[in-house]
Amino acid sequence: MAKKKSILDLHKMKQSGEKAVWVTAYDYPMASFAEQAGMDMILVGDSLGMIVYGYDGTVPVTMEDCIIHSKAVRRGAPNTFIIGDMPFGSYHISDGDAVYNACRFLKEANCDAIKLEGGARVASKVKAISDAGIVVFGHIGLTPQSAGQLGGFKAQGLYVDSARSLIKDALAIQEAGALALLLEGVPPELTEFISKKLTIPVYGIGAGIPCDGQVLVLGDLLGMFQNFTPKFAKKYANLAEVVTNAFKEYAEDVRCGNFPEEKHVYHIKDSIEDFERLFEEFKES
Repeated sequence: MAKKKSILDLHKMKQSGEKAVWVTAYDYPMASFAEQAGMDMILVGDSLGMIVYGYDGTVPVTMEDCIIHSKAVRRGAPNTFIIGDMPFGSYHISDGDAVYNACRFLKEANCDAIKLEGGARVASKVKAISDAGIVVFGHIGLTPQSAGQLGGFKAQGLYVDSARSLIKDALAIQEAGALALLLEGVPPELTEFISKKLTIPVYGIGAGIPCDGQVLVLGDLLGMFQNFTPKFAKKYANLAEVVTNAFKEYAEDVRCGNFPEEKHVYHIKDSIEDFERLFEEFKES
């Protein structure tokens, strides 16, 4: 089994041009599968609000939700670099709140890093968490927690003015002490510029190839989330169809008397006569 990567390893990968691969996961089984597949990192994303709990977005997700799922993911992937995603409201009020909640991911769930959304406006939070000795991943572009301000889940940086703002945000996040940055829903031309401009690893989701690695949401990658599939997601499996068909086959077998079969049952160890006498005892009572 490969050794768990550190943030230093991720920086060396950027320098050598080796792409890092990560995926979201929210529970023990999927985390274990991701580790077996050799993922460099796992993000316990607040996307669990939609994938696991069926919310319309990520805003309702709580710290308790994130901690519980991060614990499960760590148990499933003990040798993988794990990032805890700070949910809406966990770092917005004050730098102190941000540090306290970031610490929880390390102390309670044994995460290796945290991720939070926003650019220059959260720089003080990034600095405070980083100064506390915690690895911070920034996240700019299409930021789901603030999708309301963006007018929905829309790509960002498509025009010069908005691209300029994103470049300033990227620089501010690096200056504040973040050790990696995620770009979501931005054009590859901008991704390439930011990736080359920053010394820290720059990863993408819906941001094209020219960056230091890619992340995808598990529900999109495996075809589990049926409400919609983002343009930038490639569906590598269709588990929704596989699982639904398995449920249908099981239901049909039960209704037709085809399950359980002989191989699925346990048989008595004492004689049938002994059991018949037992049954007689209760018939008389």
